[in-house]
Amino acid sequence: MTSHSHELPLTGSALHLLHRAGQRADELFAATMGENELTPRQFAVLKAVARSDNPSQTDLVQGTGIDRSTLADIVRRLIRKGLLQRRRTSHDARMYAVKLTPSGRDLLDAAEPAARFTEEQLLSVLPSQQRSAIIEALSTIVVKLEAAGSENGNGNGNGAEPIAKRRRARTR
Repeated sequence: MTSHSHELPLTGSALHLLHRAGQRADELFAATMGENELTPRQFAVLKAVARSDNPSQTDLVQGTGIDRSTLADIVRRLIRKGLLQRRRTSHDARMYAVKLTPSGRDLLDAAEPAARFTEEQLLSVLPSQQRSAIIEALSTIVVKLEAAGSENGNGNGNGAEPIAKRRRARTR
C-alpha cells in the first residue's frame, strides 16, 4: 500500500479520532454499568423519555439526534427488555408515544452514576481548562451541522449529501 502526501494520517483525522473516542466512551460505560447491558444510546433514549411527557418516537429522534430507523430499533429492544411501554398517541393514531416502565425508571436511576463516572473518566485525561473547551467544541459541531442539515432540507440533519450522489451528479 502506497502513501500519498495528500492523505490525512488517521492520527490527524477528526472523523477517526471522534470514532475512537466514542469507542472508548462506550467501553468505559459498559464496564461501569456491568451486567445491566445498557448501551450509551439506550441510556440516552431512556433519559430523553424521562425528560418528556410521553414523547413520540419523532420527538426522540429530534431530542437524541439518533436516526429514525436506529431509534425505532432501540425502542423495540427497550420494550422487549421491559424498560419502555409504547402506545398510539391520542392525537394521531399513526404515531406512538413511549414512557418508562417502573423497571426502566429503576435502571435509568442506576445508570446515572455510571454515566457521570464515564464522563469524569473521559474528561480526567485532559487538563481542567480543556474539559469545558472540548464539550463546547463538540456541542458546536453538533449544533452547526444539524442546523446546516435542516437548511439544506436534508432530513438526516448532518448537512452532508452522500458522496455517491455527488459523484453521480458530477458525471452527468
